[in-house]
Amino acid sequence: MKKGLVALLVVLALLIFVSPAIIGRLAEKSMDEQLEWAATESGELVVRSEGFDRGWFSSEGRHRIELRAGRLRDVLVAYSNAEVSGHPPALFIDTRIDHGLIPLTSMARERGSLVPGLGSAVSTLSLESGGGDAVPLPGTVYSSLGLTGDLRSNYILDAGSFTQDGATAEWGQVDIGVTTRPASGNVAFDASIASFSVRSMADNVHIDNIVFGGEQRASGFGFRVGPLKGSIDNIRFESSATPAVGPIVIDSTSSVDDGRVSARTSLRVDNLPVETLGTANVSLQLRLTGADGRALGDIKRALGQIHPEAGPDTVMLAVEPDARRLVGAGLELHIDEALLTLPEGDIAAELHWAVPRTDVSDFGWPGVLLAADASLDFRIAETLVQIAMAANPEVGGIIGMGYLRRNGDIYELRAELEGGLLTINGAPLPLPFNAPE
Repeated sequence: MKKGLVALLVVLALLIFVSPAIIGRLAEKSMDEQLEWAATESGELVVRSEGFDRGWFSSEGRHRIELRAGRLRDVLVAYSNAEVSGHPPALFIDTRIDHGLIPLTSMARERGSLVPGLGSAVSTLSLESGGGDAVPLPGTVYSSLGLTGDLRSNYILDAGSFTQDGATAEWGQVDIGVTTRPASGNVAFDASIASFSVRSMADNVHIDNIVFGGEQRASGFGFRVGPLKGSIDNIRFESSATPAVGPIVIDSTSSVDDGRVSARTSLRVDNLPVETLGTANVSLQLRLTGADGRALGDIKRALGQIHPEAGPDTVMLAVEPDARRLVGAGLELHIDEALLTLPEGDIAAELHWAVPRTDVSDFGWPGVLLAADASLDFRIAETLVQIAMAANPEVGGIIGMGYLRRNGDIYELRAELEGGLLTINGAPLPLPFNAPE
């Protein structure tokens, strides 16, 4: 019995005092792999180790990340008020890792933990604009390296503000958590931002309680799929007399099966201002089924190469070939609910549209219309119709032609497209097919 106890104590001693040196090397390797993986995912970062001082129980290292392009680069440069030289700006990450299966030394610092793993780390950030001087960035990153190489990081930012070009941005407590799994490529994330506001001469906007989270995985087509949820308590425009917009809630998910993408999204917005009609509650339920993943990925890449100030014609020209492939491969689009609730009544719509696979050599947009099966149900309160007629007498002509049919205290429209035949409220309507391809 005593020998067994002594053996157990020896094993525990080895775990506590010997494992840190071994795990320190594994932690260094895992950190490099995580940063390289992040750089590969973004395509806008170049990562280089600036040194790693490995100790027995803890290690310190620095990594340099060049910001070649993208929104992260623009935001950080704006925050630092730095002049960008001909060299790309660089983000420096200074990290201390307390390693060991049980990282005892981490207990001497804030947010230390005895949770078993490869290590527990704390990182600070600074930005070099290219001129040689590094500007400290706010916030601290607390990370834990799991035994399987998974990395859980939390970016903690206390409430603060900064001013640039006459505008002031203010934020409340920020906590953003990310778990990366390099073995699978999956990324899980969750975030909470207590508040965010921008104050300028033009307007003051304040947002309360931003929360979002999800888990995404690579689709193989240049975009990620998986669940995503988010909410905002309210958005206030302080220079406006309109009430606060919100809550705003979004819930979506997407997946890939045999190269086909399916997605579902629900959106709800309360207290949305509607000109002359007061405020409205909006509810939207969307579904996409059986879309070609490769065509969607090509459309995403084409949109990413378009200049932000490009006009609609330029955008359509850039995506039209891929849009043909997307629609030609067949898909279904469903708007299960589009509901606008106003003080005077509701406006509701439901749309279903399905296009079968089309031979690419015979593809044409009029042919797609002929082959599609679609239906639309539209309903609007009589009170809203009367308001619309008072503002525009031509609305009465739409009713006279039978496009809107009264049913009690609402007006309805039922449209169906099947086999190239369009009917509205049961009456056939010729389709114009003389439009150019």
